[in-house]
Amino acid sequence: MISWFSKIFPNVVNLGWGGDTGWKTSIFQTLFMTFWSAIFGGILGILFGVILVLTKEGGIRQNKFWFNICDKIVSIFRAIPFIILLAFIAPFTQLIVGTQIGMNAALVPLSLGVFPFYARQVQVALESVDHGKIEAAQSLGATTWDIIFNVYLNEARSELARVSTVTIISLIGLTAMAGAIGSGGLGNTAISYGYQRFDNDVTFVATVLVIILIFIVQITGDFLAKKLNHQNK
Repeated sequence: MISWFSKIFPNVVNLGWGGDTGWKTSIFQTLFMTFWSAIFGGILGILFGVILVLTKEGGIRQNKFWFNICDKIVSIFRAIPFIILLAFIAPFTQLIVGTQIGMNAALVPLSLGVFPFYARQVQVALESVDHGKIEAAQSLGATTWDIIFNVYLNEARSELARVSTVTIISLIGLTAMAGAIGSGGLGNTAISYGYQRFDNDVTFVATVLVIILIFIVQITGDFLAKKLNHQNK
């Protein structure tokens, strides 16, 4: 089996498992960037999504000024292509992490690149909550924080699981472009050690690994969304 694999995928074997360019390193880099960017970008996305819902016209904390500010920030960041965002915020990345290259540096543009997409998804998910439940909570004297956590986020948790899944899958795609600043990862392996060297077997295996990762995220997300939906019922 090993000899057959080495014959069919010689360049894959040559890259090795460990080392700076090994497969273990590439997989770790992709998982590292995806996990932490999902955390930081997710926090920003939920924050902006909640503010947009609260301050919109007819919201429980209607405020045209703050709604317009947050709405414009989200729209502007969504409009910037990610590869341009990498270069545009390079000085800010340097200020935050002390470098413009590597995995840690990639976390800044990845988080800022994914948060506006997630913010819009969160906004739509929260707006789907039955307004009658919000009015009922207000009539019982619930505070804004009570409504945010016990009504909005609680009632929309199944939908939030779904949109989080979509966002993480999109984020995995962004990690491939993050290779432009030396962040590594499977996307970088597929292009730098596969496509650019005409080693098609490397590109193929890297692509398969990314697809497997996406399938794992999708299956996990679907399971959580169904489970949370049943709990809501």
